[in-house]
Order: sequence, then C-alpha cells, then structure tokens
Amino acid sequence: MHVHCYTWSHTHYTKPKGPTSNLLYINDFSPKPFTKENRILILLFFTSIFSYIHSPTLYTMAPSSRLSTSFLTLCLFQFLTGSYSTTFTIVNKCSYTVWPGILSGAGTSPLSITGFALQSGESNVVSVPPAWSGRLWGRTLCSQDDAGKFSCVTGDCGSSTVECAGGNAAPPATLAEFTLNGAGGLDFFDVSLVDGYNLPMIVEPQGGTGGRNCTATGCVVDLNTPCPTELKVTSSGEGVACRSACEAFNDPQYCCSGAYATPDTCKPSSYSQFFKSACPRAYSYAYDDGTSTFTCASADYTITFCPQPSTSSIKSGNPMAVETSGADLDGRYNRVMAVVVSVLVAFVSTTEFGGLSLAVSL
Repeated sequence: MHVHCYTWSHTHYTKPKGPTSNLLYINDFSPKPFTKENRILILLFFTSIFSYIHSPTLYTMAPSSRLSTSFLTLCLFQFLTGSYSTTFTIVNKCSYTVWPGILSGAGTSPLSITGFALQSGESNVVSVPPAWSGRLWGRTLCSQDDAGKFSCVTGDCGSSTVECAGGNAAPPATLAEFTLNGAGGLDFFDVSLVDGYNLPMIVEPQGGTGGRNCTATGCVVDLNTPCPTELKVTSSGEGVACRSACEAFNDPQYCCSGAYATPDTCKPSSYSQFFKSACPRAYSYAYDDGTSTFTCASADYTITFCPQPSTSSIKSGNPMAVETSGADLDGRYNRVMAVVVSVLVAFVSTTEFGGLSLAVSL
C-alpha cells in the first residue's frame, strides 16, 4: 500500500552554509558534486594512500603520525561500508521559478536544507544521509508580503519562510518520495499524485543497479489545463493545480479509508484513472503499488521539474517507454570498488607492513 498520510518530523533545521556547502573540490580546484561518479577519483586517491601505508616508511613515523594514518584508514573504511551520502540533483526546466521543499520522515536524519528558490534553468545538488526517508516537491507562485511572510499558491508548507523547516506540502502537490537503503539495501522511490498534482516532475536514478525496476518515474505532462472542473485549482482564472478526489470530496471511497481501507475494497476511480492514463508510472491512488514503486541500489537521483516530454527518458502514456542510463559508469564504479576493497582487506589482514603487488584491469 502507498501510505500517503505520514507522521513527519517537525524539527527545525539549520540553514545551509552556502551554495557550495555540499560540493567537493578535486585537484583541479573546481567544485564538483559529491556523486558516485566522483567517488571513483576519491577511491583511487585512497588507493595511493594505502600504497604509502604499506611502505616501510611507516615504521619510522612518530606515534602521532601513525595515529593520523589509522584515522585515515577508519575514514576510508566508513566510506567503503556505505556511510557516504546520496545526492539529489534538483533541476528546474520550467519557464518559471520553482521553490523546492524537502521534508524528512519521522525518525530520519533531517537535512540542513529544507527549501530554496530555483530559477528557470537552474539546478542545485543536495546531499542526503544514508537510510534517509522523506519527500520532495515543488512550490509555485510564491511571494512575500509586506510583513515578510512567505507563502505559495501551490505546495505551500506553512512555515512562512522559504525554508520549510518541518512543514509538509499542502495538497495538491506532485510528490517525489524516497526511502533510501531500505529492505535488502535497496532504495525505494516513487512519484505520487495521490495528494493531487501541481507541476510535471520526474525522478531519474543515476549510476544505480537493479535491473528494469531501477529506472525513471514521474509525470511529464501538464495536467492543470485538462484537469476536471470539480478538481481544478485556479489562480487569476488559470488552472494552477489539480486536486485529488479524496481532497475534493472527502469521501472514504476516494480516500481509501473507513470501509474502503483495503486493496479489495478501494478500487481505482474515474478520477484516479485520469491521473493514471496521463502518468502511468506515478501513483494515482493509495493502492496503486504494482506499477508505481521503483527500486535501485547505490544510486544518486536527478529530480527534474517540467522535463521536456520529447527528451525525457519517460514517455507520457507509455509505461514501457523508459530508458536506463549509467550502466557503463556503474560497472566501472563497481570494479574500482572491488579493487579498493581488496586493498583494504590486504591491509587489515597483514600483520607486518611490507610490499603489496596488485594487477588491475579496468
């Protein structure tokens, strides 16, 4: 079942320390997102460090230097055991400004950034800790009044500021939902229209594994114009969002509640079918699990607002028209990981420091 009524954490978060707070600097001194692609460079860097650790020079080190080396080894061990972050690259291809909001689930490590402005054509990289769960959405038609109160016509989180700080998205809003490093070490993700729709959005895994189910999902079409009149939200005479039937009518048969709280009793309605026919990979109602939940292992994710249907890897109305990407990079990444893990195993299993010879073919 797709649970769309969450118990979310209402912790207040600190603001980010700057636009490059989640970027990593490599040797060319240009900022790079801390993605799995760049981890290849880091792994090679640490491999060279291990070559030094295995040299006789270590015997002559002062105790403090040996302690520093041990600390470095522990850092690498943490890196190799999966304690690194996942990255969300959030892209705005809309012709207007979008204000992304982020909410962490209850019991999940909060993020340092919970909301920001994203101008048309801009992108931002957000680092997400291991085992994180939460949701991300786009707010539209936002403004600040004379008293300094910030609010949005769609997707407002009620915080009165750009940062959502524990506030949830007011429906209707298109939601990207994640549970990272869940059962079997897999990431579970979906794009949900259960709480309605306010803008096109897709989620695309980058560099992950998981076969056909590790692929893009979302909704690439504009549903605000064709939205049924009884569901349509308007502003200045134009459709700006499309409510769910549950929100519009508060009827248990649409909300999958009360006597309709099981998959056998809560069935798709004509309203949920409107969403499903346009966006076949997105959740359209609470029990729409079979075609709407996706899984990956060791992936980063690109979340795009207003993707172009002609260039997107997910096609409207065709649930099978999805292309995967990053397979070659993923294989190279896994081979490099295997090499460095071998070096680590050799290091921790050796009682004396000596030479180490390793032939590698990437």
